[in-house]
Amino acid sequence: MNSIEKLIEAEKKNDSILCVGLDIVDDKMPRQIERSIEGMLEFNEAIIESTSDLVSSYKINFAFYEQYGRRGYELLEKTVAMIPSDIHIIADAKRGDIGNTSAAYAKAVFEELKCDSITISPYMGKDSVSPFLDYSNKMVFLLCLTSNSGSIDFEKEKIGDKYLYEVVLEKSMKWGSADNLGYVVGATHPDELRNIRTLAKDRYFLIPGIGAQGGSPDDVMDANSSGPSIINSSRGIIYAGGNEEKYEDYIRLAALELRNQLNEARY
Repeated sequence: MNSIEKLIEAEKKNDSILCVGLDIVDDKMPRQIERSIEGMLEFNEAIIESTSDLVSSYKINFAFYEQYGRRGYELLEKTVAMIPSDIHIIADAKRGDIGNTSAAYAKAVFEELKCDSITISPYMGKDSVSPFLDYSNKMVFLLCLTSNSGSIDFEKEKIGDKYLYEVVLEKSMKWGSADNLGYVVGATHPDELRNIRTLAKDRYFLIPGIGAQGGSPDDVMDANSSGPSIINSSRGIIYAGGNEEKYEDYIRLAALELRNQLNEARY
């Protein structure tokens, strides 16, 4: 089973297009959890156990792990290992470099960590993306229009009569197929999302920015027009329990409510 098949099967099994971001910040964890690498692993385990039947995927932002060096990489490896084998794993690493460097990044993510997909910056061109696409059984999500406020600095700049994000989309769609090349499109840009969906009808979109960043589930689902998608929420779910004793129950409830809200909008 390749990565897109695994994703589709997880969607069907859990009736879900929800992705939970395991973006752990130690000082935001429940106070009863130790502020340590071991505590972060404990927190990740609690999140996964509370939500694995409600999601199609987990997204792991590598920066929150790599900042701790060797210990952080061990935390990353252990976190990947505890995710059920039938759930899609997104390496939110935002790589993108010259060909031989990208090949090394691809090997690390796809062969060593065995993640199913990766986020990639497209701005060094096709040769920086191709080494990831060479893994035909994996998926690549190119940054198209991101959810952060700084996206207006470049991604929404006009190049002739097109926005830069449209140029990226037009060129890159020729590099891979719908089975292995999708796009990151922020939930904070519903009007642009609608436009991007018309240009890439069959591509999977990884849509972050729901909740803490201000994206609306209803607006996103309306703009996405039932296109294939992964809707990510990180802070809004993993910190939903605050410092409550049974914080896992709150995490599960937040995931369940968003999963159901997304389903109501797409059915």
